[in-house]
Amino acid sequence: MKRPLVITALGLALAASGLRADPPGQVTAVSIVPGPGLAQVVIDVTGTVTVSDFTLANPVRIVVDISGATVVETTGRYDGVSRGGIVNVRYSQYTDDVVRVVLELESLKAYQLEHEDGAIRLSIGSDRTFAAWSSLEPRALAAAVTAPTGTPYAFEPPPAQQQGEQPRITVTYDSASVTDVMAGFAAFSGRSIVLGKGVTGVVTAEIRNQPWDVAFRSILESQGLSALEEASGIIRVDDRTVLAQRDSTEPVGTLVVPVNYARAASLANTIREAVLSSRGKVVADTATNSLIVTDVVSSLEGISDFVARLDRRTAQVSIQARLIFVDRTDIENLGVRYDLGTSQQFFNDLVQRPDPSSSQEVDIDGDGFPDGIGPTEFFSPESPPIVNLGGNALSAVANADAVISSPALQLIFSTAVGAFNLTAFVEALQQVELADLQAEPLISTLDNTAAKIQVGENTPVRQIDQGAAGENAAAVTTFVETGIILSVTPHVTSNRQVLMQISAENSAVQTGLPDVGFTFRKQLAQNQILVNDGETAVIGGLTVTEVTVTKTGIPLLVDLPIVGRIFGFTSRTERRRDLLILVTPHIIDDAGVVAGGGR
Repeated sequence: MKRPLVITALGLALAASGLRADPPGQVTAVSIVPGPGLAQVVIDVTGTVTVSDFTLANPVRIVVDISGATVVETTGRYDGVSRGGIVNVRYSQYTDDVVRVVLELESLKAYQLEHEDGAIRLSIGSDRTFAAWSSLEPRALAAAVTAPTGTPYAFEPPPAQQQGEQPRITVTYDSASVTDVMAGFAAFSGRSIVLGKGVTGVVTAEIRNQPWDVAFRSILESQGLSALEEASGIIRVDDRTVLAQRDSTEPVGTLVVPVNYARAASLANTIREAVLSSRGKVVADTATNSLIVTDVVSSLEGISDFVARLDRRTAQVSIQARLIFVDRTDIENLGVRYDLGTSQQFFNDLVQRPDPSSSQEVDIDGDGFPDGIGPTEFFSPESPPIVNLGGNALSAVANADAVISSPALQLIFSTAVGAFNLTAFVEALQQVELADLQAEPLISTLDNTAAKIQVGENTPVRQIDQGAAGENAAAVTTFVETGIILSVTPHVTSNRQVLMQISAENSAVQTGLPDVGFTFRKQLAQNQILVNDGETAVIGGLTVTEVTVTKTGIPLLVDLPIVGRIFGFTSRTERRRDLLILVTPHIIDDAGVVAGGGR
C-alpha cells in the first residue's frame, strides 16, 4: 500500500535548490498526519536501514529502532497535543548506528508498521480528527521558497495548543501565485493538495497567527475556489462549480466487499463516517457478512483496501487463573476451677454433696441386709448453697461458669484441708482447623473481547417495601452472583505480550442478622496487567490474621505472670486467612499472526 504524499519543508528546500535528498542511512523527519480512521506516524529515511519495534508500559509507549542510520537534528519538538491518542514523540541517536523513536500513547492500541518508499509508517487506529505535525522547523521554507516579488514566506512555529486546534501560521504573500501558496500550505500542514488544471491567479494577503485551515479556507474563498477532501486523504482544490459538477455528475457504482473476520454490521458505521461521500451509502448483509457500498466511482477507489486494513484476523487468548484460599484456625484453651467447702457450708455448682434428709438404711458390706444409715440423694446443682449461720466456715467456687467445650484433657484433684474439702478441675484443649480451597478457572476469548466464567450460584434476595402494609406490601427479588467468578478482557500487543483487564472473585452467602437477612463474604481482585505469552503473574495477594484472647479467673491472681494461668481460664484463638490469585495467558493463534502486529 502506498503512503499518502507528504510535502515537507526540507523536500521543498531541496527541490528549489536542485539537489536530490538521498543521504545514506539518515532519519530526516518525523511527522504525524491524519488518515481515514487512522493516525499515521511517518518517519522519513534515506539509505538502507532495518526497523524493529516493541512496546513498553507505565507509561504506554511504542518504540521503533532504526538500525544503520543517524538522525538529522531538527529544531522542531513535539508540542504536547494529543493526536489520535499520541501524546508525545521523542527521537534521538540511541547508539552510534541506531536511531530510536518513542511514541507515548494514552492507551495501548493495535498498530501496523510498514517500511517502503524511503519512509517508515506506523498506523494506529483513531476516530479523532486532528492537525498534522512535523519535526521540521517551518522557518526552513523561508530560505528556499520565495514569492515572485522576492518577499519570503515567514512561517512561525505553532505555539502550545489545546487538543484539536490546528497549528497556527503567520505568512505574508505579495502577488504570489496560487500554486506556490498551495505548496506552502501542503508543506506546513503535511497534507497532500492537488490543484485543478484551470486554477490560476495571484494572492496578496497577510496572515498573522491563525490556524492554517482557517487561513487556507479564507484564501480559497478570496480566489473563488473550493476544496474537497477525498477518501484517500488528498485535498483537491478547484473552482466551486467544477467540484460541484464533478460530485453531481460523476457516475455512481456499487461495490460488494466481503468481510472475513469482523462483523460487517460493526464496520458499516466506520465506512459511512470515514470514506463515503455525501451521495454514498453502505449496507451490511448479515447473510454473507459483506458490505454493499454505493458511491461515486472516485470514492469507491480504495474502499476495499480500507476494509482489508480493518478486517484483520483476531488472535485468541486462553487465560488460566488460580485462586488459592487458605483458612487456618488455632485454638488454645487452659483453665482450672476450684471448689472449697465443708459438710456444713458449700455451693452446689461444681461438686454435688449428699442430702442428709434422704438418709435411709443401706447395705454397706453387700451381704443383702441393711447394716448402716446413709444419704441416698444429692443436692441438685439448682439447689441454693448451704450456709451455716451458727459456725465459722469458708466456702469458695472459682470460675464456676467458665467451661471449655469438648476439652482434650480433664484432670480432677481433691484433698482435705482440716474440715475443708478442696477439689480442683483442670481442663485443656488445643485445636487446629485448616481449610484449603483452590480453584482453577480456564477461559478462552478473542482479542479485545470480554469473557466471563462463573462457578457458583445466583442467590435470590427479597426486598420488602416496609412502607406498604397488608395485601399491598410490595416485594422485589433480585439475584446476586456468588462463587468463583473470572472476568477478563485481553489485548495482544505486537510483540506477543498480553494486556489484560481482569477481575477474579470468590464470594459466598452467609446468614446475617434477622433484620438484614443475608451477608455476602467476598474476596475480589481487579487489575490491569501486561505479561508475556505463557508467563504467570500474581495479580493479587491478601493475608488477614485475627487473634482473640479471652481471660477469666480470680481477680489479681489471674494476672500474675506464669502462675496466673492456674487461677482461671485462658482462651486464645488465632485465625489466619490467605488469598493468592495467579493468572497465566496463552496466545492460541499462529505464531506469525498477531493482532495489531507490524511484522
